[in-house]
Amino acid sequence: MKRFLFLFFFIGMASHSYAQQLVYTPINPNFGGNTFNYQWLLSSANAQNSFTDENNGFENGRSELQNFQESLNRQLLGQLTRSVFNSELGDGLQPGTFNIGELLLEVFESGEGLVINILDTTTGEQTQIIVPN
Repeated sequence: MKRFLFLFFFIGMASHSYAQQLVYTPINPNFGGNTFNYQWLLSSANAQNSFTDENNGFENGRSELQNFQESLNRQLLGQLTRSVFNSELGDGLQPGTFNIGELLLEVFESGEGLVINILDTTTGEQTQIIVPN
């Protein structure tokens, strides 16, 4: 009788107990979460960010004249590069010393081929390019 009563009590409790299914929903909208969470997540990330962008996407306050000079230097170096490749094809690059902005170029022939020494006069960095014969 006690077993029957216990079984009846257990079945009765099982019919009155409720359960729900647990479902994971992501918070981040990039992973399927609610798109209205985007602004909250972005503002929270920005509040925690301790890094600052030093140049903020601008060119560190360069003037138009400095930008023009830099562009001209790039074009001259590009022209020099083209002439080096053309010299390989037979047009020839004249030996000598050239001053292009802050760069000093020295071009000469050697046993290895055409040698171009590039010196940055502000930092002292040097580069040597050898175009084999």
